[in-house]
Amino acid sequence: MQDQNEKTLSEDAVLAALSTVIEPELHRDLVSLNMIRELEIDGNDVQFTIMLTTPACPLKGKMEQDSRAALAAIGNVGKVTINWNSNVPTDRRIGNQVGQQFRNTIAVSSGKGGVGKSTIAVNLAIALAKEGARVGLLDADILGPNVPMMMGVEQMPPVRNRKMVPAENYGVKFISMAFLVQPDQPLIWRGPMLHSAIQQLLTDVDWGELDYLLVDLPPGTGDAQLTLAQVLPLSGALVITQPMQVAASDALRGLKTFEKLEVPIIGVIENMSGPMFGTGAGEVLAADYDVDYLGSVPMDANVRIGGDSGEPIVVAYPESDAAQALNEIARLVAAKVSLLTLQKQADGVIPIQMIG
Repeated sequence: MQDQNEKTLSEDAVLAALSTVIEPELHRDLVSLNMIRELEIDGNDVQFTIMLTTPACPLKGKMEQDSRAALAAIGNVGKVTINWNSNVPTDRRIGNQVGQQFRNTIAVSSGKGGVGKSTIAVNLAIALAKEGARVGLLDADILGPNVPMMMGVEQMPPVRNRKMVPAENYGVKFISMAFLVQPDQPLIWRGPMLHSAIQQLLTDVDWGELDYLLVDLPPGTGDAQLTLAQVLPLSGALVITQPMQVAASDALRGLKTFEKLEVPIIGVIENMSGPMFGTGAGEVLAADYDVDYLGSVPMDANVRIGGDSGEPIVVAYPESDAAQALNEIARLVAAKVSLLTLQKQADGVIPIQMIG
């Protein structure tokens, strides 16, 4: 039986305490951001839900720790139960332009071939899906599509209601030109044909509602990059590089291309880091051009083996250093995309000054 002298917690006291907890990415408190939901108080026990901007939030632990500390400071708190939910912000330009229910779109790019861009795209997509996000992957490397092999699926489902249906594996929906041509058929296409193919893979596919559509672009800075920026509003772009300076120089061209197209740079990822190729060029590139460095993925033969076998490393060897690095990078990408999209929403609001 509760001690009669012990004060029962009030909702105001709980919210006042939680209003001191700052969301680390948005730099505002949880209460003013309307992230505290379903608050229930039973005597001195407290239960509530924190509504995240992405299920892949990398800072849940800090928010939970800070929330518990803030409530403990009240002095008469019993059991504290924190639940989690998410509402991914929507880049509204996407639905208006392509008519699809994509909340955010992420271009995965590289300045040159052979840096593992498609491998990164596949593993990031799966990592986001494992966190609970609804994820799609568009293989826009029209001339060299290999996502289906990496995802372990040989063909896509039959057409439904006159729309292509994406294949699905590991919780990720994906589509690729590899499903539509014979393996030995060369694709020698000029710009207008590339434009048409990318547009069809975006609009003539029954994608459903997605939190994130990742777009695996061909290497370089050619027609595909320009087409994608024209037909699909991009929430941001990832730039993949190897640790060598020559690879970083090529990655710089990709970075500058997206800046020219007014696409925000989410960050730089260094792939194949370690004794073989060295380390550090990606971090230097990011620092030199004032963009985020999202981390490095260590060289691991199982990354290649996973891609060839259709079991990517985040699935086949989830405890490996490479998989752990990819999972952490996926969380950072999700957090940065939420930040960029919320900023776009804020920029689109026209302040109205009341005249008294």
